[in-house]
Amino acid sequence: MNFQDLAYLKLILSTEGIGPSTLLLLYSKFRDFQSVYDASFSSLVNINGINKSTAEKIIGARRRLDEVKTNLEKELSFLNRINARIITLWDDEYPDLLRKIYLPPLCLYIMGKFTDYDNQSFAIVGTRQPTEYGKIQAAKITKELINYNITIISGMARGIDSCAHRAAIKNNGRTIAVIGSGLDVIYPPENRKLFYEIIENGSVISEYPLGTKPDAKNFPQRNRIISGLSLGTLVVETKSTGGALQTAAYALDQNREVFALPGNIDSLQSQGTNMLIRKGEAKLIQNTNDILVELQLKLQPAVGKNIPKPKIDLNLFEEKILSHLTKDGMHIDRIAEEVSMSTSECLVHLLSLEFKGLVKQLPGKLFMKL
Repeated sequence: MNFQDLAYLKLILSTEGIGPSTLLLLYSKFRDFQSVYDASFSSLVNINGINKSTAEKIIGARRRLDEVKTNLEKELSFLNRINARIITLWDDEYPDLLRKIYLPPLCLYIMGKFTDYDNQSFAIVGTRQPTEYGKIQAAKITKELINYNITIISGMARGIDSCAHRAAIKNNGRTIAVIGSGLDVIYPPENRKLFYEIIENGSVISEYPLGTKPDAKNFPQRNRIISGLSLGTLVVETKSTGGALQTAAYALDQNREVFALPGNIDSLQSQGTNMLIRKGEAKLIQNTNDILVELQLKLQPAVGKNIPKPKIDLNLFEEKILSHLTKDGMHIDRIAEEVSMSTSECLVHLLSLEFKGLVKQLPGKLFMKL
């Protein structure tokens, strides 16, 4: 986005009563920010959702354009000094996955860069006070996902987040940190070295302007970006009131996959993950393969072809029937004869095989192997 349009965007968003949803409504009607800025009072109030008061505020804001431009020049100058920049929802660089969520952030402040690999990203989040079990599993799963060129997303918080970022870097993978403060306010402060290592191996992003402190209210908003950037989210460990549960909730709202690592029922750090599994809001994982199998259809072919096929358990009767089936289709009576079973018994096992995705039933009581 050019400077002039960015100034219009900043001007409109800084107007009292105008939030992202109203701005998107205005843009959908006028199709560019110059037209929003130049819109007449009558054309504004004719938009469903824009009342007279809001229209007057939009028109009245025009006298602040020079002030907004001056502040924007200062902001861009400072961003340039720290090798950062702003990208907007209308820029090609804006992540495709994030663009698809409800009310995506209109502006992102970024240090580092996005690449095509980031279209297949996965979030790993959890408690700030993990157990040794949680730290080991987070690092192990991160390492194995990195082997499939999957970018690891997290929030650079203490605990599981930092563990995931560090494991990605250690294994020469890409990682993205989404923070709840301005890019010039590194939090927690002990992660300063990690902050710059992440930039070298991916990017650090925030929707908050420079100077924004890490206030508690910022982190739920931050969490929706973590899940929004990702094909799925794994919660490693979290208490029953942990912030990682917010990330899981956002992922569910965004129609993204949610996974949870089961843990000791007597451990506070496993209360949240076990609860997610119990409520059916997260898929229980026992290893990285469980994640890869679930995400296979969403991964690019170059990655997906390397994903091991899930192991399907068969009983002796199912194995016997499957060994006799062909791709051409066989009648139920012939199958029963070849495997020495009654037709009804054979049909039960065939339907089980069909449910497991190994057999397809055709018209005329024919069955074929898939």
